[in-house]
Amino acid sequence: MTNLTTFDFVLRLAAGVGCGALIGVERQWRARMAGLRTNALVAAGATLFVLYSEAVGDTGSPTRVASYVVSGIGFLGGGVILREGGGVRGLNTAATLWCSAAVGVLAASGRLDLCLIGTAVVLAVHLLLRPVGRLIDRVPQRDPDGEDVHATVHLVCDRADETHLRALLSQALTGDGLAPVGLRVRRDSDDATVVRAAVRVSGEPGRALEQLVTRLALEPGVRDLHWHLDDAPRDAEREPAASPAG
Repeated sequence: MTNLTTFDFVLRLAAGVGCGALIGVERQWRARMAGLRTNALVAAGATLFVLYSEAVGDTGSPTRVASYVVSGIGFLGGGVILREGGGVRGLNTAATLWCSAAVGVLAASGRLDLCLIGTAVVLAVHLLLRPVGRLIDRVPQRDPDGEDVHATVHLVCDRADETHLRALLSQALTGDGLAPVGLRVRRDSDDATVVRAAVRVSGEPGRALEQLVTRLALEPGVRDLHWHLDDAPRDAEREPAASPAG
């Protein structure tokens, strides 16, 4: 026989609904999808299912029914999760419904003190961790894999083709992921011109720079053409571009 009296039944049910309602008040105040009534009903349902197992006198049933409640709330929470573009909305709401069900299970077990502690923790997470999360979001994030890298492109060409090749190089450096930050030109005595261009690369540097080198290597007059990555911008960034030969 069960020892659950009508008074205990009403007390535990009231505790479960009340704690679920407290969680729902905060959600309603924040204008979330699952507010006061939804969280109260979830807590009430979880409480009633576990209380039923105790009312029929099956001592092993409450734990088994509680596991079923967890699975059922998972389906309910999945219904409030929405996909918007590349993001997902409603995860906090689904997690809150799950917590409301857990509070109801605690109330049905008769441990009203634990039920109140669980409710206080859920409310503290929403009220206290919200500003902490916003503060963290304001901190600038640095992604080492997404940071710009610096590279230098070396070009040696015939003096007669210098103007043409410099124009092609400048045009190629305006491609996707590339930004020229400096240019240095040196004219040697053997009718050769050495051009060194400092480049800032966003994304994968190898692909963008190899495309640039492949394009310029097809031009006549190119004697040498290669690139390398820099640990930091070199002196070419601080030197003004050389003026054309007069």
